[in-house]
Parts: sequence; structure tokens; C-alpha cells
Amino acid sequence: MKRILTLCIGNICRSPLAQAMLARELPAYTVWSAGLGALVGQAADPLSIEVARAHGLDITEHRAQQVTSWLCQQTELILVMEQAHKSQLEQLFPVVRGKVFTLGQFGKFDIADPYQQPLEAFEMAYASIAQGVADWVPRIRQLN
Repeated sequence: MKRILTLCIGNICRSPLAQAMLARELPAYTVWSAGLGALVGQAADPLSIEVARAHGLDITEHRAQQVTSWLCQQTELILVMEQAHKSQLEQLFPVVRGKVFTLGQFGKFDIADPYQQPLEAFEMAYASIAQGVADWVPRIRQLN
């Protein structure tokens, strides 16, 4: 497993953070992010950029992209932020069944969308994403 996709709705808040964290922890992997209803071409939310920077990550070059069948087919693992995203993605692209999981699966949590909320919501989202990444990274490493 060398290609991972992180997924949320707009691809400007949560999935870019997850992408950056996974890429930092798994440098030999290709990590993409996309959205189910992406704000195509937009930069990451300024508060996501701020929270990322505070944790040593730079997502300033990120641009939102819509999830596509091709992108799903290129990845071995798709990590979504909410259970509802998993259901939606599997409806859109049935071929993804079996490789879509929530980032918070092991801690049994969804990652709330901080979009248009104060900085604290972004910090909470970051903490949840960080926990999900910490839970997933050792498991991903074991698969190779």
C-alpha cells in the first residue's frame, strides 16, 4: 500500500490536514486529498493553514479537488472524516468498497467539520485528525 487518499466535503479544512500529517509520517507514500463536494481550485481554509503552521506543517500550496473514479482507483486506502462520507463515496463509486475507512475508526469517532467556525473548532479537528493518523500509521506500516 503506497497510495492513500484522504477525503472530506470541501477539501479545504480537514482532508488537507490529514494529507499533510500522513505525508509527514509516511514519506515513502503518495498521499492525496479530495472532496465529495470540493471547492475546486480553492486554497486551504486560512484557519486550517494557521493550525497546520502551528504544528510544523505547510499546506499553503494545497488546492481543492473533486474526488473522481480515477483517483479512487489509484489508491489502496481511502480515509474519510465521517461515516456518512464512507456511505456517500461507496454509493458514488461502488468499486471502492473494502478500501474506505473512517480516519477515526479505531477510536470510534468522526471528525467534525470546522468550516466557517472559530479557530477552536479547527484546533479540535486537528487534534482528532492527529489521533486518527497516530492510530492508522503503525497499521499502514505493517501492511508493507
